[in-house]
This record gives sequence, C-alpha cells and structure tokens, in this order.
Amino acid sequence: MDDQDKPSDFVHIGNILDNVLKSYRTEADSGLQDVWHLWDAAVGETIAQHTRPTAFNGNLLIVNVSNSTWIHQLQFLKNDLISTLNTALGKPLLKDIRFKIGPLK
Repeated sequence: MDDQDKPSDFVHIGNILDNVLKSYRTEADSGLQDVWHLWDAAVGETIAQHTRPTAFNGNLLIVNVSNSTWIHQLQFLKNDLISTLNTALGKPLLKDIRFKIGPLK
C-alpha cells in the first residue's frame, strides 16, 4: 500500500452512525440516537457499568445487560429509567425498554 492508498483522516464510528441514523429515522425518532451519548450520565455510574444501549425498535430501547441478576433489578427500575432518559432527551421519545444479556463493549 503506497501513501495514496492510506486514509488521510480517520472518522469515529459514532459520527458515521449518527449520520446514517439521521438519514433513515424520522425527525421525531432521530433524537433517540442521543441515548448513546447521554446513557452513562442519565442512568448513573453503577448501572452504566453493567448496561449498554444497543438498538431501537420504534419507541422501544434495547439494552444489553451483563447478567440476569441485573435484568431482574432493572425491571424494577424500568419506569424510572424511561422517565429519566426522556427528561434527558428533552421529549418523551421512549415508551419501553427491553433488557437482554449481551456484550457491553
């Protein structure tokens, strides 16, 4: 590979995803992508260490969780999390959260 074939600037994948999501989601749904940016601050450090938002299906947020114990605990906190996230988003974009065991990185 010579110098002409090397990319001159790297772009963070988060920036690419933001642009792709904006082009495929309605304006009302496009605010949901902000969940990735505000998740840790909105849910708190302890919950953030064991969870990661992964996808949307309409107004449903899919969140990967480290283990079944955390899924059980988060079920009790789900309504509070939805309220907190909607407040952080500035509008009621989330209606539900589904928790599943999955990778956090």
